Amino acid sequence: MQDIVNFTSEIQSNLEPAVHPVLRQRMPNIKIFSGSSHPDLAQKIVDRLGIDIGKVVTKKFSNLETCVEIGESVRGEDVYIVQSGSGEINDNLMELLIMINACKIASASRVTAVIPCFPYARQDKKDKVKSRAPISAKLVANMLSVAGADHIITMDLHASQIQGFFDIPVDNLYAEPAVLKWIKENIPQWNNSIIVSPDAGGAKRVTSIADRLNVEFALIHKERKKANEVAAMVLVGDVKDKVAILVDDMADTCGTICHAAEKLTQAGAIKVYAILTHGIFSGPAISRIINACFEAVVVTNTIPQDRHMKECDKIKCIDVSMMFAEAVRRTHNGESVSYLFSNVPY
Repeated sequence: MQDIVNFTSEIQSNLEPAVHPVLRQRMPNIKIFSGSSHPDLAQKIVDRLGIDIGKVVTKKFSNLETCVEIGESVRGEDVYIVQSGSGEINDNLMELLIMINACKIASASRVTAVIPCFPYARQDKKDKVKSRAPISAKLVANMLSVAGADHIITMDLHASQIQGFFDIPVDNLYAEPAVLKWIKENIPQWNNSIIVSPDAGGAKRVTSIADRLNVEFALIHKERKKANEVAAMVLVGDVKDKVAILVDDMADTCGTICHAAEKLTQAGAIKVYAILTHGIFSGPAISRIINACFEAVVVTNTIPQDRHMKECDKIKCIDVSMMFAEAVRRTHNGESVSYLFSNVPY
């Protein structure tokens, strides 16, 4: 039992990558399968748990229908399927639904969808202008439940209310411990930093990180003309002669964070970093980052980043496989997952 306590403390403070011996002894009746969106993360998760990845074959028929073949028995097993909402999102979502259903009708005792980046998370409410717009995040939640998912594990949901779209348990993990560790190890002047949210919606996130680092925080109020296009920005806070660290849940076309970086530089920030959980980097994102004044743009590996890092040396990656591995271990053993993030208020 003391080993378990020590391992939990290790997760919270250091996020060390070593496989703990307790894991190998306490993981019976579990199968972890990977979808095609992020096999590298799935492999890292099973490596940390000291088990083998499950055998599955995914392919497409000539008419582009998705076919899934589970290559081993899952009867009575606790099944985890790792599939991120990235790349060909619609194909990957359909693949996940089929894999869940395949395991469920093959008599798996429980099927957990591990979705590091939740698809359609930004479509979580009706637009004020477009009253007939769909709430697609709710539709995805319904689809996952109907497919047979018993549990969802994800990270840094764009909107926390998405958890309420489900009638099954949802564990929303937080990247904050890994972010704090990266800041302290890679930003020499972090004591003279200020944590900045690029919009009002991220206020709780930045205040939590600022409190943990004992530094100040600032907000940028933005007005949008339309999706992925910012009309105006107003900085609330004093960043003069400080290292500004932009923190957000995701970066897509990167228009917002690049405009924010320019605003912070104009306001007197000596260096600008961006730390984002989900690095989508679509459209002109990479070229915008290359031309922006960032020291580094840091993302986690909830989405594959190898190609992006080759294209732009400003992009750095934090490995969060340890958090997912520990969440899977705790779920499988009936232990508390929220205990890992008991100090995260949002």
